[in-house]
Amino acid sequence: MKFGFIAHPTSVGLKRYVKMLDLLQRHTNEQHNGYKRSEWSKSNLVSFMNFAKITSASGATCEGLVKYMPLTAEEMLADPRAIANRVLAGIEELHSDGAELVGLGGFTSIVGRRGEATAAKAPVPVTSGNSLTTYAGYKAMMQITSWLDVNPEMQTIGVVGYPGSICLALSRLLLAEGFNLALLHRASHTDKAELLSHLPEKYHHRVTLTGNPADLYSACKLFVGATSAGGIIDVESLQPGSIFIDVALPRDVNVNERPARDDILIIDGGCVTATDAVKLGGESLNVTIKQQLNGCMAETIVLALEGRAETFSLGRYLPPEQVLEIGELAEKHGFYAYPLASFGEKIDAQHVTNLKRYYHQDIYGQSNSETKTLEFIDAVIHASPSREDTLDRHHQFVNPMLVEFLKQQRCDHVFNQAHGTSLRTVNGETYMDMVAGYGCLNLGHNPTAVTKAVSDYLQAQGPNFIQYISIPEQTAKLAEVLCHVAPGNMGKVFFSNSGTEAVEAAIKLAKAATGKAGIAYLKNSYHGKTLGALSLTGREKHRTFFQPLLSAMVEVPFADLDALRIALSRDDVGAFILEPIQGEGGVHVPPEGYLQAVQALCQETGTLLMVDEIQTGLGRTGKLFACEWEGIEPDVIMLSKSLSGGLIPIGATLCKNSVWQTAYGTSDRFLLHTSTFGGGNIASVAALAAIREIIATDLPKRSEELGGYFKAQLQAVADKYPFVAEVRGRGLMLGIQFEQTFDGAVAASAREFATRLPGDWHTTWKFLPDPVREHLQAAMTRMEQSLGEMFCLKFVTKFCIDHQILTFVTANSSTVIRIQPPLIISKDEIDRFVSAFATVCEEMSTFLD
Repeated sequence: MKFGFIAHPTSVGLKRYVKMLDLLQRHTNEQHNGYKRSEWSKSNLVSFMNFAKITSASGATCEGLVKYMPLTAEEMLADPRAIANRVLAGIEELHSDGAELVGLGGFTSIVGRRGEATAAKAPVPVTSGNSLTTYAGYKAMMQITSWLDVNPEMQTIGVVGYPGSICLALSRLLLAEGFNLALLHRASHTDKAELLSHLPEKYHHRVTLTGNPADLYSACKLFVGATSAGGIIDVESLQPGSIFIDVALPRDVNVNERPARDDILIIDGGCVTATDAVKLGGESLNVTIKQQLNGCMAETIVLALEGRAETFSLGRYLPPEQVLEIGELAEKHGFYAYPLASFGEKIDAQHVTNLKRYYHQDIYGQSNSETKTLEFIDAVIHASPSREDTLDRHHQFVNPMLVEFLKQQRCDHVFNQAHGTSLRTVNGETYMDMVAGYGCLNLGHNPTAVTKAVSDYLQAQGPNFIQYISIPEQTAKLAEVLCHVAPGNMGKVFFSNSGTEAVEAAIKLAKAATGKAGIAYLKNSYHGKTLGALSLTGREKHRTFFQPLLSAMVEVPFADLDALRIALSRDDVGAFILEPIQGEGGVHVPPEGYLQAVQALCQETGTLLMVDEIQTGLGRTGKLFACEWEGIEPDVIMLSKSLSGGLIPIGATLCKNSVWQTAYGTSDRFLLHTSTFGGGNIASVAALAAIREIIATDLPKRSEELGGYFKAQLQAVADKYPFVAEVRGRGLMLGIQFEQTFDGAVAASAREFATRLPGDWHTTWKFLPDPVREHLQAAMTRMEQSLGEMFCLKFVTKFCIDHQILTFVTANSSTVIRIQPPLIISKDEIDRFVSAFATVCEEMSTFLD
């Protein structure tokens, strides 16, 4: 017989555990079977476990499926009618999977009139599992009182959650054993007669009723609880020696981990453990999940082992004889209420008998030839376009980890054509580029104005690298144009090959001009990965393996003017570097007025203001230079990326005449900073054409207008999904911040497995060396962060595979997707992206928090 079971997380941590399972399961399937869009679509239930075959201690067999409904009790109670429909849909899903009986766990059995209404509509019999849950709680209490050697007639047991179905059945069983009971009900239940009517009249004199938890603390040391609310009992108010059997989830105590008190015990009730004779599907090294199984699922398994496809354990009344029957059947098949556990940690008899004195004493109150080489080179050069060959070459000779990473994200494309906003693969697939070389392609791929200018110059056989034996004509022209269009009073330009080199030039310029070693920079900034630029990049991940970096560099919190004033007042700090918008940091825009205030502080303290416009410059944000938004006039400006239209590498460091004169204006200094390839004519031809085209077509204005529209459309979608934390940026430099937290998910997973695996893994954990535990804890935290990053990267994958749109995350944050398309992008292309964004968000909404 085949059963199905619908579980649900009982805490936010466990919900995130379910989200983690869902994400990892889909990710694993993708790695095994290849990408399928359907694998990343919204689903009602999350698959958890497939018991291909269960063999009990008696030799009976069954099989089953367990799936999660990824909703907490609070979320279910917020809309019980809708959840009842989802539960019914889940039952139908399991039925279509072959289930002849479906078990409902926790609140999935409460909605739909404690399962009765659900059962009336379901295509197969259903059970809540409450009978075996009750039995497990009852047996736990019997074992504890036996270990404590207490007289039932002398003990009052507090029952928390009366007259819920589990507590009502427990009350009848405990009364039959001779115990007195103090029944805690909802304060709103004031009809005492009606409350007592649920119990046989002969027991009424041994029962007290209360709606106030405080009444139980002085009257009871033994408790059993199963409410739908949870958090009812204050563990600090319990008497020394108190034992609380928390039969069902959510927990009825107000803590989520074992309390610090050594004089009380909180027992995980309502759970059973399978003996070694029970085989729950395939096992390896005797490792399988068989400890601390929730009674509701175990009841479904037992009924399936019995071949009883019948409705069971529904409604308020669970007959005691039915509870005892299912308990006896469970034990017949090898499922017992022992061993006991507390917050998943195994509890043996000694843990209980340590408290015995509180019950019996009254004193307690807590080849190598040239020809062959040429043949080899020619063969490589003239090889037919091949994605596989390209990936293999890169893997062998460049960076294998990068290839593997891009493969994992389904972004390992090889393009052989590019124009405007489009890239075409060797296989003929076309993609829309929303990354644009991280700001290099403001004019798009292969812009005609730039390619023609370079082609014409080459056709004319113009000279390129003639620096220091003559003066390069095109480079001189470019320098004049840059000083003319840049804000402030720029007078000199040093040319290099990249943005990080432009930063290196600025660092040396600052040191030479001020005579001071220190430069202040912002936390979360990104200025490049050469050693000097890395010293000013505010993310430790990029810096860790290259220490020591340049000394005297001072990090300042983002947008903190007070901290900046302190830093600029230091005798060893002569310059301050910043990005008008932190691009690789996650597209963070500083508060309005911040840049003006920074300039004022720099002027007041005699500090050079150096602005990194490598990503933000040349129209990206809606102005030709982003610092123009606040009208500031830097002493130094760095440019690169789109300076040549993304065609030829070039970097430029602009500065005021006075700064250059102080730094390099003598016969001993004027050649202190040079570059072999910096300032080549061809790159300058490309840059001149690019700057002219950007201004002639007024791309800054286009960027401002389309960027505003783009951001608003993205925000309208983001508002519907809590995992999209923010859409930020300016112009066509935008970032989408995702915030899908998995905090506590790995810890919850570890505790779940440690509880259910054979052996005592909690004790093993306790006696691991401190450094091991610290590293494991750090690993769990980092793993949870990685899960959030995985979630964001799955958007990159889905944009790429499902919608043929290229995106990627920022360098400093893997939870921010950058949106930096060519500034020539059309409104229709923006709408295409927004539509894709909405679709991907909806398909990923299984992970709603």
